[in-house]
Amino acid sequence: MRVPLSWLREFVEVPADATADDVLAALVRVGFEEEDVHRFEVTGPVVVGQVLSFEEEPQSNGKTIRWCQVQVAPEGETAADGGDAVHGIVCGAGNFFPGDKVVVTLPGAVLPGPFPIAARKTYGHVSDGMIASAKELGLGSEHSGILRLVELGIDAPVGTDAIALLGLDDVAVEINVTPDRGYALSLRGVAREYSHATGVPFRDPAEREVDEPGSGFPLAVIDEAPIRGRAAVTEFVVRTVRGVDASRPTPPWMITRLTLAGIRPLGILIDITNYVMLELGNPIHGYDLDALTGGITVRRAAPGEKLTTLDGQERTLHGEDLLITDETGPIGLAGVMGGATTEMSDTTTNVLVEAAIFDTVSIARTARRHKLPSEASRRFERGVDPAIPYVAAQRVVELMVQYAGGTADTLGGALGTELVSEAIPLPRRFVAELIGVDYADEQVVSALELIGAAVHDTADGWFVHPPTWRPDLTDKWTLAEEVARIEGYDRIPSVLPVAPSGRGWTAAQQARRRVSNALAAAGYVETPSFPFTTAEQNDLHSSADGSPVPSVKLANPLDGQAPFLRRSLIPGLLQVAHRNVSRGFTDLALFETGVVFLPEPGVAYGTPFVPPLAVRPDAATLAQLDASIPPQRRHVALLVVGHSVPKQPGRAAEDAGLTEILDAVAVLASAAGVTIDVTQGERAALHPGRTGVLSVGGAPVGYVGELLPAVAEAADLPGRVTVAELDLDLVVGLAGERVVARSLSGFPAATQDVSLVVAATVPAADVRAALAEGAGELLESLRLVDDYRGSGVPEGSKSLTFALRFRGDRTLTAAEATDAKLAGVALAGERLGARLRD
Repeated sequence: MRVPLSWLREFVEVPADATADDVLAALVRVGFEEEDVHRFEVTGPVVVGQVLSFEEEPQSNGKTIRWCQVQVAPEGETAADGGDAVHGIVCGAGNFFPGDKVVVTLPGAVLPGPFPIAARKTYGHVSDGMIASAKELGLGSEHSGILRLVELGIDAPVGTDAIALLGLDDVAVEINVTPDRGYALSLRGVAREYSHATGVPFRDPAEREVDEPGSGFPLAVIDEAPIRGRAAVTEFVVRTVRGVDASRPTPPWMITRLTLAGIRPLGILIDITNYVMLELGNPIHGYDLDALTGGITVRRAAPGEKLTTLDGQERTLHGEDLLITDETGPIGLAGVMGGATTEMSDTTTNVLVEAAIFDTVSIARTARRHKLPSEASRRFERGVDPAIPYVAAQRVVELMVQYAGGTADTLGGALGTELVSEAIPLPRRFVAELIGVDYADEQVVSALELIGAAVHDTADGWFVHPPTWRPDLTDKWTLAEEVARIEGYDRIPSVLPVAPSGRGWTAAQQARRRVSNALAAAGYVETPSFPFTTAEQNDLHSSADGSPVPSVKLANPLDGQAPFLRRSLIPGLLQVAHRNVSRGFTDLALFETGVVFLPEPGVAYGTPFVPPLAVRPDAATLAQLDASIPPQRRHVALLVVGHSVPKQPGRAAEDAGLTEILDAVAVLASAAGVTIDVTQGERAALHPGRTGVLSVGGAPVGYVGELLPAVAEAADLPGRVTVAELDLDLVVGLAGERVVARSLSGFPAATQDVSLVVAATVPAADVRAALAEGAGELLESLRLVDDYRGSGVPEGSKSLTFALRFRGDRTLTAAEATDAKLAGVALAGERLGARLRD
């Protein structure tokens, strides 16, 4: 909401020296967020000038210019720019006459754009300034001719500062109005809040004598399909103004206020309705009375009905749409936008003014359904004061009589319901206990009465009747919030609760955070993604052979092309990698931790019922709700693509692949406190022979491997793409609740290598496990360093070379290390037929 300060001063006493920042600071104190400050981008000298004479000079391009002599200062005085009282100015407009008073921008002025004004030679003359149009001053879109002050009803002395005269020195503050505070979408509401913040008196623009709206105009409401039983219309008032002159200019002060408020001036009749909407908060619609046929009926749309709205779009209507109709059919979308057939125009002479209160839900749905947000719908869907339509309609009539030359007519009508304010019980100590501030009873009552509520004492507290403009006050909690707001949020103490001893992250939470931190420290970037995918992606990345797997399909997905909940994190990583590669980031190391959804075969999921609101669910209800959702496991997935080492002087680029991602898996395992083994395996989306099964203590926990080239190509990823995915919940569970760090030995290590020949089908992980078990406690680390298959190794066999490191509680001899190594070799030979390579 943009609030011009000159307008705000009509309803509250803003200090003369108060700046826009001062006003914003006051509004922030009562809970509004400041957004911006808006000004006219015009600086002087800009003055009132009088055209003394001009000569018309046709040009070779077919255009005719006027070489004008314009008086810009009283005779005998110096002009505001330091020049003579009479300036020669070239002007291309032809809508002014000698003797006209106009707005002159003298050299040194700056107009919106910015467009600096200087004396310059043009069309054979030195133009010493510019005669301005309304558009050039930022006062509207009219650019067909210059601004004649006589058309605005202004007669000011030559040389008068035109910036102050036209209100171009005004400024507007912009605040963010939350959906629950719709009353602040008006000067009336903001002025009231400024009064609350500063204590200055508030003059309510709605407190005025209201005449009867008249009679004789047929009105009816027919709503056979209400939404949730809500009344479509609670107030509907129409009044008539005859004999208006739609060609009359809008007063400059109204134009400047509307412009600063973000509303484009569109002519005197529409400008008045917009002005009253901003002033009082009630959207107003004006009809060309002569274009109406019969009376007005408010009803729901019939199937297939169409309406051309004011924006020129023909719209097919929905059965829930609330319409304004006459005997010819729809003439407007109620509370959203009027129809083209009855709009006010330059030829309108008789106006029917409508002020109404429509159902908030109906208006919100219609505006969203037709993608037609408007200033009117913005206010109606947040709630408009139901006591204001009579006042708003009369205010429009008065302004049209005053500025458009009309005459108020007795033709009119009104429909309405009795306003009933439900009393809200407020216990005496509730506010203090909820907010944590020891408010006195007098402070509670004073704050509520200040916002317009009626407060009545009871035995244990008060009955509070909220004001009509505050539909958001519905219970004791919202009343308590108002007391806290009015008394000042700065009174609420900042107290950090003391955590109970022995509480904090669970062991599983700590382990998951260690894993994420370790992967980030290893150079991987965490990239959370949406948990939605396709059935094909679920089948490809969730089964060993790509066969269909049970997946959960959403009834109302965000993206109709990805309606399934993911069973794997890999599809999301592929999308992130594709997006980055397409933007030039080709070397990627990504990871994600998140839940996957693994429904059990044959089980139908979905919430079978909606538990009652405001009632704490019992154990049976919670169990039923839990049973309606599929098992959710937390996984961690990794992806590398591109180079692990970039090209550099003396070293070629090195592709990222299985080595890098297995190192990351080792980092992950260390952070979780487990040992992860790798054995060869198969998976639908992964390359045969380059796929491994990850396990902890013999229990599979995930997989690692290189994507099939066809799968990588389908994801638009170049080169090799290597991935890994683990069940993080399972890994953490297998680690136990405590991770005990090994003590470091101060004795030197003994290192040895061993090469074993085994059948090519024997997994290296099995050989490693046998070596480790046989070597015993002296073995500190064991690492596979080579897998050789070629000359010197029998057909169908392979040579595996391991690097072993031994350490003990003393300095080991070479013989002790050799004995431990050979013990491992012996066990590998016994189990797997391994033998030392010659």
